[in-house]
Parts: sequence; C-alpha cells; structure tokens
Amino acid sequence: MADPKGFLKTTERELPARRPVSVRLMDWKEVYEQGDSAVLKRQAGRCMDCGVPFCHQGCPLGNLIPEWNDLVWRDEGQQAIERLHATNNFPEFTGRLCPAPCESSCVLGINQPAVTIKQVEVSIIDTAFAEGWVTPQPPGRLTGKTVAVVGSGPAGLAAAQQLTRAGHTVAVFERDDRIGGLLRYGIPDFKMEKKHLELRLAQMTAEGTRFRAGVNIGVDITWDSLRTRYDAVVIATGAMVPRDLPIPGRDLPGVHFAMEYLVQQNKVGAGDTVDQQITAEGKHVVVLGGGDTGADCIGTAHRQLAASVTNLAIGKQPGTSRPEHQPWPMSPTLFEVTSAHEEGGTREYLASTIEFLSNEVGEVRALRIAETEYLDGRRVPKAGTEREIPADLVLLAMGFTGPEPTDLGHQLALPFTDKGNVDRDATYQTSLEGVFVAGDAGRGQSLIVWAIAEGRAAASAVDRFLEGDTQLPSPVTADARAFAL
Repeated sequence: MADPKGFLKTTERELPARRPVSVRLMDWKEVYEQGDSAVLKRQAGRCMDCGVPFCHQGCPLGNLIPEWNDLVWRDEGQQAIERLHATNNFPEFTGRLCPAPCESSCVLGINQPAVTIKQVEVSIIDTAFAEGWVTPQPPGRLTGKTVAVVGSGPAGLAAAQQLTRAGHTVAVFERDDRIGGLLRYGIPDFKMEKKHLELRLAQMTAEGTRFRAGVNIGVDITWDSLRTRYDAVVIATGAMVPRDLPIPGRDLPGVHFAMEYLVQQNKVGAGDTVDQQITAEGKHVVVLGGGDTGADCIGTAHRQLAASVTNLAIGKQPGTSRPEHQPWPMSPTLFEVTSAHEEGGTREYLASTIEFLSNEVGEVRALRIAETEYLDGRRVPKAGTEREIPADLVLLAMGFTGPEPTDLGHQLALPFTDKGNVDRDATYQTSLEGVFVAGDAGRGQSLIVWAIAEGRAAASAVDRFLEGDTQLPSPVTADARAFAL
C-alpha cells in the first residue's frame, strides 16, 4: 500500500503552486502551475496501509483511492488510470471541481494533514490523456434498445457513457447550444478549461453516444413524444432554479442571478458575441452568497477589472478547524480561501441585505445591509446596525432550489417532493415506467461526485429495466443520504 513508512517520512501536505495573482488575472487559464512529479509521488506515498480506508465511504463514487495512490507511487500510471476509471467516468472534472470529501475521511487526517487525494487524481488523468491511454471503449454488441438522456451535465454524461458502453443507442439532449451543462457554462475557465470537456466528449462520440445540442425538451420536442420514441428516458436536467432574494429594489437594473453572469462570460470565452453582456468592468460589485458559485463570480469580476468586489454572507464565518459536531470522518464546514478570494476583494459575514437602492436613473447604486442576529433559530437584521455599501452590479449566488418544474410537472405530470425535487424510488425510476431521474434533479443541489455517482447508478437501473439484468456497477442508491452536503 504505497510506501509503508511514507506518512512517517513525509508529514507535510504539498500542492502545486498557484500562478501569481498579477499574472493569472490577465487571462482565463487555470490557476495552478504544473505539478512536480517527485512531489506527487511523495504525496501518494503518504497513503497509509490503514485497515479500513475511510476515503472509500467519504467518496460517493467509492473511488479505489489507496489502490491508485499505490500505483502512482510505483510509477504505474497506466494501471492507475484503469483503477481510477473503474469507478469514475470523469476524473478530469472531479479532480478540478470536487471539494474532496474523501480527504476529510482520510485516516491520516486524524492527526496529520490528509493525503492530497484530489491532486493525485487529476494528475493521473492528465497524464493518461497526454500519453494516449484514454481511448474509446465502444460496445462489443448493440442491444437494439434506445435511451434518451435529457441534460448534459456530469450526471447526464455519466449515465450516457455507461449506457452506451452497455450496448444501448443513447442520445443526449441539451437545450444550450453546446454540450456540457454546468461544466460548459457554469464553471469559469480559470477553474476548468473547456479543453478537458472537449477531450471527453470526443471519446464519448467515438464510442457511439449521440449528442443533440440546442434541443429544448418540452418545447422543441414534447416529453410524451420523447417517451414514445425511446425505450427509456433519463432526466438529468439539474437543479437550476436559483434562490431569489425578494426584498425592495430586487427588480432594479444591475441586480442579476449569478448564472446569468457566469454563462455570458463562458460564452464570450468560447468566442461568442453576447449583446449587452453583464460585465463588472469599472463597477463596484457585490456578490451575495459565500459558496462556490459566489467564488466563481468573484474570480470572474476580478478578471473583468471590477473597481471593487465585496462578498456578503448572511451567516457566521466558519472556523478554521474541524468543529466538534462534525467529527472525523465527516466532511466539515471550514473557512476556505479559494483562488478567487486570494485575488482580492472583501469578505463580510453576518451581513443581511435589507434593500437594493437606486440612483437617479433607476439603476442599482448601493445595498442597505445590517448585522445578522439569530432570534429563535432565524437569521434577521439587527436593528440599529444598518449601513450602505456601494454597488453598481449585484450578483445573487445563494444556491438553487430545485429543477424547473413547468414541463416535467405539466407534460409528464410527475410528482415533486416537498423539497422541490422530482420524486423517484430507490431505483431512480419515477412514477412513469421507463422514466428515470439522476443527479441534482432528483436529490437537489449537490456535489459533482454525487452527480456522476447517480448517473452511473441510474444507468445501471436503466440497463436492468431494459435487459432484465445488468453488469453495470451501481455505486449508490437513490435514498443514500449519508455524507450528502
């Protein structure tokens, strides 16, 4: 299991350096510099021969982390990518975008910094692509069955690749003009350059998966027509309804949902022209929400040369060490300084927004905020603490409430849970025979590893539905909620 004494000889956690802020703000390339192979091998060697590798349960995909850590340490890169691909279709995505709950569950993390699992993972797949080890895996035979996957985010792509390899004819429908879902238009290039997505889509196309971009199911093709034309349907549309902030001034020009802003920049980065693009250039930008989407907005605003960037969070600032109510091996809530936060701006916690204020021409000019206080479990503005902060552009990045219900509810008459998600059973099937749900549309906003895991599991359920049995792995069940975030 890697170097038996590796964790004793190397106690420090080493990660690749981020490019200097002054340099990376001049482009949209990924922030990390090329890693050192010697450092990577040394870090992989810290993986312990622990009796029970808790990293397995910390990862919804059940990644075989000790195995590929050992193979990296032994310079067996081709075998490492085989073990990594055994449980994860897209390690180039998770290695860049996942918050790594596996590292929170690392046994070494009890009394030392955890193994750099995420960095080892992304290095394995990057090396594999560079060496030509990632090749198409078309099915040996076709079943004659057809499957429609609606949505091309990580859940939809994972389901599609698994079902294609099982021999079914799979078509992926995406309403945007390009395939990828949030991977394409929700993630800024400085977190993941789109060349990684293109490489994987090329592999899937060569395997036989068919992609249909610019097709809005429910509008261009009715859901009933889709069910008639395909033997099974997988709904993987995500949870794209943003959480709003209905306070005075919400409708003022200059107040936007985060995804409106991020999608436009990604389109520009892809070479498109966006009329009346929402841009932060020369503006005082305020981002509401302290999560990943908020950080994406901050990094984007910096690169657009904002005059200032302020990030407001309504709750308390998390601590820098694991809280008592989130003991190992749980994934703790910690204060994090992402690359975007490192680039500048101001972060404020316990800040409640009361009102958006307008200027003389009716555009947003400022926010009225107050200190947050907790009353009977509720977070409310504290009287007497009100103040104004300038804002020419306000971005709402407070999360998502669930999938868009209009067509699913009306055309398919699918029931929704009390949390706003599409209802399904433990096999990912809805109340309609042959219609399955995977990813955020069924579980609510979650992590990319959960999306891929559910896509793989739903594919297994679809294959069993179509063929009566399946050899596809099923990493999770629809009612699995342990360690969900």
